[in-house]
Amino acid sequence: MKIYVLSLGCAKNRVDSECLAGELKRAGHKLVDDVSLAEIGIVNTCGFIRPAVEESVSAILDLEQLKFEGKLKKIGVVGCLVNRYSKDLKNDIPAVDFWAESEDWGFVLKALGNEIPTERCRSILPSSSKFTRYLKISEGCNNRCTYCTIPSIRGELRSLPLKTIVSEAQQLVSNGARELCLVGQDLTVYGTDMSDKSSLIELLDALESSLPDNIWLRLLYLHPSRITTKLLERVAFGKQILPYLDVPIQHGDSRILKSMNRGISDEELLAIFTKAREINPDFALRTTCLVGFPGEKKTHFDKMLGFISKVKFDRMGAFTFFPEEGTVAFKMAGQVSELTKKKRLGALMNLQEEISFERQQLFVGKDLDVLIENVEREFGFAEGRSFREAPEVDGLIEVRNISDELKEGDVVKVLLTEAMPHDMVGEEVQK
Repeated sequence: MKIYVLSLGCAKNRVDSECLAGELKRAGHKLVDDVSLAEIGIVNTCGFIRPAVEESVSAILDLEQLKFEGKLKKIGVVGCLVNRYSKDLKNDIPAVDFWAESEDWGFVLKALGNEIPTERCRSILPSSSKFTRYLKISEGCNNRCTYCTIPSIRGELRSLPLKTIVSEAQQLVSNGARELCLVGQDLTVYGTDMSDKSSLIELLDALESSLPDNIWLRLLYLHPSRITTKLLERVAFGKQILPYLDVPIQHGDSRILKSMNRGISDEELLAIFTKAREINPDFALRTTCLVGFPGEKKTHFDKMLGFISKVKFDRMGAFTFFPEEGTVAFKMAGQVSELTKKKRLGALMNLQEEISFERQQLFVGKDLDVLIENVEREFGFAEGRSFREAPEVDGLIEVRNISDELKEGDVVKVLLTEAMPHDMVGEEVQK
């Protein structure tokens, strides 16, 4: 059967979608990148916050309409939205032929008349880059942040065995990957469900010793309360690990952080990023902030602005607080108005754009290694990313004066000549 898989949500969900794709291909099905070519449509949903839920429901209804029009024989829904709202969904959208919770690929295969798989298998989704792949090292979360639905959706922390991760990394590299992005709800707790301490550094050691020297390793999603100087130094001085960390702080005021149950103060947060930049002034730091949490006053928000100004993050993602049913924060007093949230979000992002531009300008005149993702030979330029840009969420580097031999997947030296708040321009350094 020809099957179209739509993957929504985070990079961890992308890994799940690739696992589903692998099982479908192993069962003899063909994956297509256009729903108009498919006989079966499957959407891997996200149910984290309200906008993600709305996007997922919209995608399901689109597939439902195609089925009503006779363009799809069957439709399936899998993933986080099913974990969270399965009963309501089944009643509201009866046209769906099968539903499956996250990672329950056996149920999907059974619904399609195939044997249930006995081992993990991954395949790249059509139209996805084979050069950058995500490597999920754990599932679930034990942190219990008061605004977060993940523990109720994905369950308790479950670390994948080290050997399994290394084997999968080697397989991804053999299939063409040049960059592996480690993902999990919180990388710092890797292995704590199997022993009394984190095994993240041990995992990094194992990956570096088992992969070619030219492979990039990028760490995404680290809870700040467990970031140690030892980990910062391991990342900064690793031969394959990029000096880039994605550390969601959520806020910069201790009172709000405590209300969020983040387990860290603003002073402790500042010490982490100060140490990172002491170790390496070029350390690329990305974060995420949550605006308008219950009880957030102007003084708290102003303190967050001051915190951001001190750290000078290279990149930031920011969101307004959504009161998610089932979380502690849903019933908290002091809910902030939507208008105030939007104003504060705008102010925060305006500040960050200035800081991003300031950080970008520091790299003008420097040579950086750039992973080429797109070559526009007709127009004489290419696009790629350095250690400072994570895939999909950060900016790009436009590379000019490209050689005739340059192709996607190459890593080349680029002299940066122009900076913008999010992207940069440079020229390929000819050998």
